[in-house]
Amino acid sequence: MKKGIFSLLAVVLLAMPAVAEESMNPIITAMPSLSIAPDAHAGGLGDVGAATTPDLNSQHWNPAKYAFMQSHGGITANYTPWLRKLVTDIDLAYIAGYYNISERAGAIGASLTYFSLGNVALTNVDGTFLQWARPNEWALDLSYSRKLHEYVSMAVALRFMYADLNNGANSSTMGSSIEMYPGWTMAADVALYYRQPIELPMGTSYFALGLNVSNLGGKISYDQNNTSSFIPANIRLGVSYEIPFDNYNSLSINADINKYMVPTRKSKFAVDANGDPLTGQQLTDWYNGLSSPKGWGMSFNDAPGGFAEELREIQVGVGLEYSYNHQFFGRVGYSHENKWKGNRRYVTVGAGFNLSIFSLDVAYVIATAPTNPLDQTLRFTVGFDLAGIKDLVNNKKK
Repeated sequence: MKKGIFSLLAVVLLAMPAVAEESMNPIITAMPSLSIAPDAHAGGLGDVGAATTPDLNSQHWNPAKYAFMQSHGGITANYTPWLRKLVTDIDLAYIAGYYNISERAGAIGASLTYFSLGNVALTNVDGTFLQWARPNEWALDLSYSRKLHEYVSMAVALRFMYADLNNGANSSTMGSSIEMYPGWTMAADVALYYRQPIELPMGTSYFALGLNVSNLGGKISYDQNNTSSFIPANIRLGVSYEIPFDNYNSLSINADINKYMVPTRKSKFAVDANGDPLTGQQLTDWYNGLSSPKGWGMSFNDAPGGFAEELREIQVGVGLEYSYNHQFFGRVGYSHENKWKGNRRYVTVGAGFNLSIFSLDVAYVIATAPTNPLDQTLRFTVGFDLAGIKDLVNNKKK
């Protein structure tokens, strides 16, 4: 059964185009749904969101942006049919919202992520069918953000995550070594956001910087044999500049770089007393024995290829957003991952409109790497402004 589950995860969770296996050294984590762009706004900008204009989905990208939201609150729902070129029943759903208490008191935000891996046939290692299951994982988080200065805000978030890969089905005949159980852990985020207006002859421009260190938490285990996996701890840095052309038209230029704070299994530190690389069970035992804090530190200096390989682990995204009267939007972006670290490279396009109460966004992925299962991925987002809804209700009562 474990063999069947992890064969599925290798396809679904990595979603990596085919390249020479002997040259690949990707960073592999549990809870991969936390690394998927959940919304169509950032999804149309090449998966960029650390420093972009604050929006309802800031909880995922940089919760510190909520402190700069103009409205008192809002809620959004997002849906992504995942890996539709491979399967038809894998989906990512994401709900987020915030409430701005006051200028001084700050804002609170929350989100729920649900990732369904579809129907999976569970089997023993000998191929004997056990039953059908619907593996899934979900995460619930809560954040608090507050302005530290007119142009600077900070946020902290706490996240609970849970993964059930076999719906409680275990084999009693093959021994406990292959039995699997739901895993859970907790993590925290720390985020900063800087946004400064700059007056120009044609209007007000905005320069922004964003930093989000996310998923700092314990490892997660799916069995009772001291095996464990790192969750996708990540550091993301972004920059954004919005340029007005006149009172109605503007263009924002956005970019993010991010890196997993997760050690690679093929680490230069995974050696025995004689300096020879560990293999097989010894390598597995060594990796399982790493603590989360030690793994975070090692992740910046453990690649066997040295500094050059560490640079390969940095993912880059860039995006342009055109806005007409801050109501109609057109977006294009590009996301790049090194071919030896996953080879997920694609162009994104998106569009949206925003009224006083309701917003709608869509995004589409166009893969540039061959055999990329992310090609043609669609994302949908709807949002509601709570203050606008309240005003509408009050006007109807009059």
